[in-house]
Amino acid sequence: MKKTVILLVAVSSVFCIGAHAQDVVQQVDTASAPKSITLEQALQIALSENASVKVADMEIERTGYARKGTYASLFPQIDGNASYQRTIEKQVMYMDFDMGGGASGGSSEGSGSSAGSSAASSGGGIEVGRWNTWSAGITASMPLVNAQLWKSLKISDQDVELAVEAARSSRLEMVNQVKQAYFACLLAKEAFEVYKSVYENALENYKLTEMKYNAKRASELELTRAKTTLANAIPDVYNAESSVILSLWQLKAVMGVDLDENIDVAETLDKYADSMLGDLAASGDSLSLENNSTMRQLAIQAEQLANTVKLQQYANIPTLSLAFSYNFNAMTNDFNFSEYRWSPYSYVGVTLSIPIFAGGKRHSAIRQAKVQAAELNVQRADTERQLKIAIRQNLNQMETAMKSYGASQTALVSAQKAYDITARSYEVGSSTLTDLNDAQLALTQSQLAVSQAIYDFVIAKSSLESTVGADFIDADGNVQLNNTYENE
Repeated sequence: MKKTVILLVAVSSVFCIGAHAQDVVQQVDTASAPKSITLEQALQIALSENASVKVADMEIERTGYARKGTYASLFPQIDGNASYQRTIEKQVMYMDFDMGGGASGGSSEGSGSSAGSSAASSGGGIEVGRWNTWSAGITASMPLVNAQLWKSLKISDQDVELAVEAARSSRLEMVNQVKQAYFACLLAKEAFEVYKSVYENALENYKLTEMKYNAKRASELELTRAKTTLANAIPDVYNAESSVILSLWQLKAVMGVDLDENIDVAETLDKYADSMLGDLAASGDSLSLENNSTMRQLAIQAEQLANTVKLQQYANIPTLSLAFSYNFNAMTNDFNFSEYRWSPYSYVGVTLSIPIFAGGKRHSAIRQAKVQAAELNVQRADTERQLKIAIRQNLNQMETAMKSYGASQTALVSAQKAYDITARSYEVGSSTLTDLNDAQLALTQSQLAVSQAIYDFVIAKSSLESTVGADFIDADGNVQLNNTYENE
């Protein structure tokens, strides 16, 4: 009797656990319907919402303004100016001939001092000027011949070109991140479906074992094993559900949308399995680094450094500039503005500047630019080598995933057949629960292996596409940032 009570309590607890897990599965299945998006839709949203893409576009705008500022140096620079000076001590002028009584002319109007005292205080000289000096006018200048300026215009154009290519690189990286996050969601959902199926099978097996036990056709040991198998299946369902939620959060993050946005993935990994062989063959034909964004940026930087070397060399070339000035001056001893006499003064001229000696500064700048160019050449060679390794690694991973997929498919067919046979045998009592659990384990491993092989393939393919850099560029090699990405 005591054993019977204990057994009933145990069975009740298992049913409670099973019912709770069933609620979990139903909650996931019957939650408020999210908006299902395809990979193409996810990429389109990310192109408009991703933070790194927005920052890269702002960088293009910034370099565009910087280029305009450089080009502004070609135009006349016009400035207005105004100044006031108060004389503290006047200049004194001395002459060698006899001034006679004319020394009294050295007194300043309104100064309040006599000619004799002025001459005496200046030691016999004549004070020149007035106490207040006012001036106002405009000045203008523009370069006529300036080789350094012309070369800097070319470098500023390349700055914009580099920013555009960097923006393309951000888009390529964003596309790769979105693809990987999307495929991770697909894998998580596949795993959830597998573990949910395992739980449902465990629940059915437990019910069947319980019926057998009640009919005295199964032992208490078999019932306990069935109960344990059911209980062990529940944490896997929870973990798989958590993986789905986390992967969706990651997808939302790389897309740039709110984490509370109710979205879901609309595709399955099986969709990509049908095209794996064709994708592998097509990927093997496109191994050029011609469109790789990193190599293109390094090529632009190499051109910039070559122009920088010339820029430093052009510092030895004379420059010619045009200057113009128009000013009004007034010198007074009071602040009676209405009686001021303004005297105009203007000029126009050219200035020729010939570099002669700067202590070796220009020569050192040239050598510094050449060393930078040599450093970049070494970096380009190493980067190209690393990228080629990455391409081969991605291709190898795709080939391995393709082989694993074929083997896993064969194993899945056999495992499914073995499970079906074992399940029917268990119903009629020809097989034990241990045999059924072993068949279920083999089936689960085969199902997960198939999904993992497809996932590994598409992830390697996405990385390969990002490395090759075939997106956001036209047939002529021109960057097209505004093109809507379409998943092919």
